[in-house]
Amino acid sequence: MKRERLGLGSVALVLAGLAAAAPLLLGPSALELVGVLLIVAGVLDGLHSFRRVSLQAQRSAYASAGLTVLMGLLVLGAPLLVGTALTLLLAGSFLVDGFQRAAELRRRKENGTPVALVLATLGNLAAAALLLLLWRTSPTWTASLAGALRIFGAGWNMVTTPVHTGGQAGSDVIRSLGLPDHPEMIRLGERLTEEERARRPYDRRWVVAFAATLFAIHVGRMQADWTLIGLLGPVVAVTGDLAAALLIAFGALGPARLGVRQMTRALERRGWTRLVRHDGPGASPGWLDGVLRMWLTRRLRIWIRLRQMRYSLPFALERGLQMGLPIIAVAVATVPIWGMSWYFNSENWAAAIYNSWAEQRTDTWRSAMSRAVRAATPEANPGRAFALRPPGIGGDFAFLVIGDPGEGDASQHVLRDQIIRAGAEVRFMVISSDVIYPTGSMKNYEANFWLPFKGFDKPVYAIPGNHDWYDALEGFTATFFVPEAAAVAMRARVESDHRLTSTTDGRIAWLVGEAARLRREYGIPTGFQHAPYFQIQTERFALLAVDTGVLRRVDPDQLDWLRAGLEQSRGKFTMVILGHPLYAGGQYQAGDDEAFVAIHRLLREHGVGLVMAGDTHDLEHYVERYREDGRERVMHHVVNGGGGAYLSSGTALAWPAEPAVPEWAFYPSRADLTAKIDFHTPLWKWPFWVWTKQYGAWPFSVEWLSAAFDYNVAPFFQSFVEVRVEPSVGRVRLLPWGVHGRLRWIDLQASAGWRPAESDPQGPVEIVLPMRTASSDG
Repeated sequence: MKRERLGLGSVALVLAGLAAAAPLLLGPSALELVGVLLIVAGVLDGLHSFRRVSLQAQRSAYASAGLTVLMGLLVLGAPLLVGTALTLLLAGSFLVDGFQRAAELRRRKENGTPVALVLATLGNLAAAALLLLLWRTSPTWTASLAGALRIFGAGWNMVTTPVHTGGQAGSDVIRSLGLPDHPEMIRLGERLTEEERARRPYDRRWVVAFAATLFAIHVGRMQADWTLIGLLGPVVAVTGDLAAALLIAFGALGPARLGVRQMTRALERRGWTRLVRHDGPGASPGWLDGVLRMWLTRRLRIWIRLRQMRYSLPFALERGLQMGLPIIAVAVATVPIWGMSWYFNSENWAAAIYNSWAEQRTDTWRSAMSRAVRAATPEANPGRAFALRPPGIGGDFAFLVIGDPGEGDASQHVLRDQIIRAGAEVRFMVISSDVIYPTGSMKNYEANFWLPFKGFDKPVYAIPGNHDWYDALEGFTATFFVPEAAAVAMRARVESDHRLTSTTDGRIAWLVGEAARLRREYGIPTGFQHAPYFQIQTERFALLAVDTGVLRRVDPDQLDWLRAGLEQSRGKFTMVILGHPLYAGGQYQAGDDEAFVAIHRLLREHGVGLVMAGDTHDLEHYVERYREDGRERVMHHVVNGGGGAYLSSGTALAWPAEPAVPEWAFYPSRADLTAKIDFHTPLWKWPFWVWTKQYGAWPFSVEWLSAAFDYNVAPFFQSFVEVRVEPSVGRVRLLPWGVHGRLRWIDLQASAGWRPAESDPQGPVEIVLPMRTASSDG
């Protein structure tokens, strides 16, 4: 037991070191790691608390573990927290713990003042003060420091606090129940304790068999590749299943069972007293006593199991999995009907790991890929690099832009007829973000891209979203690049990773061949690009599509290309498609992200007239008025991410009182979205809905809970935009489409004066932008 105690404490101390170093190791991604480390430390502290000898130490540990887990959840949700809520709540957790320790000191004053308890009290109060002082300097370092201090304290308590041993379970249960001090009772307790210890190997095999079955289910359902990277998804899914099983066992089933048994303790005590009295010399127990003994023995066995769980962490984990895994198995089988798949479907949790991996490598991969392709197909004019030339764009023409389509469910398929209808008169389509969910893998392209777009026979171009980068852009590259360029780009990516990958030349050939096969089968023209970004230049109109990767930034090579493309576009109406929006949910998204701000500044300097982006799953329009070179200019921003993914509800339900710009509109309206969620939300989910609708999901955000109310039933609010370029009359028109055709003015919620005064509220939306050049006023 001493070894187990030291082992747990040592693990916690290592976690504290990782939390402290997280900003150095991961930079902007540090908060995710710190949040996970805090939750792990809190769970370990909670499990360790059951074994502590002192009742007061147990209660203190319960509260401390709960606060640690809460801190982890807060840090994980840091990007979604409102204002200074993160810092205040983190500091508050240390204050609560400090006051708790101070109260314990006061109670124990007559028995002497433990130095460790004094240090713990002062340490918690000092940590709270330090966080409040440092948070303005660097929120990331503040949260990491808070996490490290919290985990260190938990680990220190694990090492120094006395604990029970598993062999004491039987005798301790008898004493705690107040049962008679009878030799028969002592022998029975020891026998039951030994039996429970003897059956542990069988129970372990049962748990392993259950986990193996779940792993096989995930492998089959996810169609996982039998490679280290391919199997990461099922492994993460099973790990999530096991963690959820423990959460259910210790957070719900265990406390519920313990509460029920607490109510029968008096009956058990009286029953044992009766049996001990009747077990004397010459006693002749009747059938009633026999039934009573069977029931009491079963109850005693359960009490011993619970006590063994308190005293031994391995035993607690085994019993927790036995309790929780059957429920998780049912959840795994029925998760599609819950309407919260992004939270409760453990098969999607691997996306968070892929995200952390991809965000650190995206710029390196993209740069290596584009350099290799340019070396193979040099372009004499840098301003025309990676240019596309769709047929039929010499005069007036139109094209479609659709964002974030790739979930492959009803919310994507419901747009198919309108895409075909609108596509009859356009020259091409651009997908502006997240072609494929959840991880951009080639195995999902048939169901999530080729099938939903079947019937669209014009060229399809795309820029990737963050999810497309999760498989190192392999599926995207094979589908949208010229085959020769796709092979060159993927080999360059492999070389940039020093060949530490399962992607071989054979796999590259298969990817390119599979994309060609699906292209033939479904008849959708793709395979024209040479990079994940491109440009289309006409005499008076320029379209530049920019890949902002995972972290809303571009690598130096793409930045040089963008500058050259913007220079090439001078004198034209310039439209830029970004992977992430500059404005969304009524807020300016760049904030203190200097790399994203630099992109915005560059677009302003070149007089870009229209910026369109996906990533946020709805339709929004902003009119940004600014001064550049002493002149008044206008830049229109369109969030166009409603192409098929779950709807982002943060815009409609949490629109700020003072939006970032005064002229705006969005779809769907708050009234329409609220009516749908009101109608479809089941009773068990209403507390979450009320918390979201009435209180803005504080301290998190409404956007964070969007997937919780993702009902794939009518009415649907998905959308896309048709762009009509009409140099013959000097204008560009934006025509938003919904699932029933062109959207009407009345469908959008907008600021006063946004809708033209002469327009019919029941008429179709038409946003007209004059084709002013970069040197024009206004």
